[in-house]
Amino acid sequence: MYDTTDLKKGLSIELEGKVFKITKSDFTNPGKGSAFVKCRLKNLETGSTIERTFKSGVSTGASRPDLDDKEVEYMYSDPDGFNFMDQKTFETIHVSTEYVGDNAGYLQEGIKLNLLYYNGKPISMELPNFVELKVTETDPGLKGDTAQGGSKKAIMETGLQINVPLFIEEEEVLKIDTRTGEYMERVKK
Repeated sequence: MYDTTDLKKGLSIELEGKVFKITKSDFTNPGKGSAFVKCRLKNLETGSTIERTFKSGVSTGASRPDLDDKEVEYMYSDPDGFNFMDQKTFETIHVSTEYVGDNAGYLQEGIKLNLLYYNGKPISMELPNFVELKVTETDPGLKGDTAQGGSKKAIMETGLQINVPLFIEEEEVLKIDTRTGEYMERVKK
């Protein structure tokens, strides 16, 4: 069990059967009453955020979760989900579509990422901050239509749809930020 003095930003905890990461932790010692720690917790399975207050000197009920981090390489997808290769054991790991979610648009063959396991099942994946994807479909930009720095939709090779500047054409390779899903720059060939 963790004590209130252990609750710091970045710590992963198990609370009420769910696994959380502390994203913010503030210790408060008011003039009247007992001290407490107010934490913002991000659920690692669902991504939702909650706030929780823990009284100082009282058991928090938070314990160390059974987490395992594996470096994997994406190989291919099938109708049931996605297949990765563990970089240490070279075993194939199958992850169902529900766990991959929106990250599927960033997966391309050979990309290396981290899978986070909780009690033996994958709960989240940590993609690299940037990926390079080829544009497969976009409307042609209109000359002179750039006064306001406009944008248009582009479909990438993985099926991901993003907004790009008007000068982007099909077959160009773009650098995409996986945290925001935004276009960063064209990749030099």
